[in-house]
Amino acid sequence: MFFVTKDNIPHGVGFSTFGATHLLWLFGFLICAVISAYFYKKSTFKTRKIMRLTLGISIIVVEMLKNVVVAQLGEFSYGYLPFHLCGINILLVTFDLFKQSDTVRNFLYYFCIPGAMLALLFPNWTALPCMNFFNINSFLIHMLLVLYPLWLVAGEEVKPTIKTMPKSLALLVAIAIPIYFLNLAWGTNFMFLMDPESGNPLELFEKLLGSHLWGFPILLPVVMFILYLPILIKDKMKNKIK
Repeated sequence: MFFVTKDNIPHGVGFSTFGATHLLWLFGFLICAVISAYFYKKSTFKTRKIMRLTLGISIIVVEMLKNVVVAQLGEFSYGYLPFHLCGINILLVTFDLFKQSDTVRNFLYYFCIPGAMLALLFPNWTALPCMNFFNINSFLIHMLLVLYPLWLVAGEEVKPTIKTMPKSLALLVAIAIPIYFLNLAWGTNFMFLMDPESGNPLELFEKLLGSHLWGFPILLPVVMFILYLPILIKDKMKNKIK
């Protein structure tokens, strides 16, 4: 069952959300994130560049490897294209490896971190067993996606501010509009624009307000403010010390 996708996996062989398997993955990621971010912060410019390049290439390789395996299994479909939020972030990380942009880096901070973290906290691949390629791949890709912008912030190579929020939101909307029409054409659910899927926090808005889409204008500003809060507190503490 190592190469069986979640669409074909037998029932009852998966893991439970916040069960032992899930918590071990999260604990391992937490340790890795803290240690690697600290090391990145203390590293030289040259070492940081090598670390970013290594991480970026790892993200690309992990994603491409998944697509190659799915293609070999004869199960590749539109849904595997990189048009989910995490897939888009993979493309933006690739862009950042070649050309650095404050807009892209702020987008990665405000949307890549929470998007990938939500996927780690509420995985939609729980039907898969522990020793399954797609289970391991899914955990790895989302962990790596959190690390990339986390390192940038730890190294103060991106400085999120309130002024950068509108640009990040505008980029998100600009991406979401064509993807919505791709969903209509292909019957896909990229960026969860068509359906919240079971276990997704957006499901709550569908139950309470009749549409999960209400969750985006309600949750996005809240999430962005929560992510900006530690930056604000850090700046306030620096000013007090001065």
